[in-house]
Amino acid sequence: MAKYPLEQIAQIKQKRLEEAEKLLKEKKRLLDVEVEKLKKAEEKRDTVKKHRADKIRKFMEEMDEGTTSTKIATHERYIKKVVDEELKVEEKKVSEQVKVVKKAEEDVNNARKDHLKKNQEVEKLQLHKAEWKKEILLEEGKIEAGEADEMGSNTHALKKRSRHKGG
Repeated sequence: MAKYPLEQIAQIKQKRLEEAEKLLKEKKRLLDVEVEKLKKAEEKRDTVKKHRADKIRKFMEEMDEGTTSTKIATHERYIKKVVDEELKVEEKKVSEQVKVVKKAEEDVNNARKDHLKKNQEVEKLQLHKAEWKKEILLEEGKIEAGEADEMGSNTHALKKRSRHKGG
């Protein structure tokens, strides 16, 4: 049978598909890493929020018990300066990490689309190759049938000649 004329293209497309699969796998891994970082940032932020709530509760309890105005001012400054600033920093980290995760999700989606496109190209070429094989086999069958007809005709002509010579 003849060699498939688009074999090199099929091999190139197959290799590109394999590269797209590797890229998709890597993008998914990176997304998982970024999601994990987001979870940790959210946990840290939640810890700071809890710390803030605890400090405010403690502050309120002290006010209920009756405390000096100096202690009240100290607690307010601590909460505003230290705890609120720390919370802002952690909120910003979470917000930045959310952006990173969204970008990683986009990268995964793009890699998935690219993989799908390359897979369709490979499948198209495989269908073409199957059709090509059918055509080649049909043509070879016709040629063989034609050769058999020709051989049959020649055999018949020889027998006919030999009958005429002998008769």
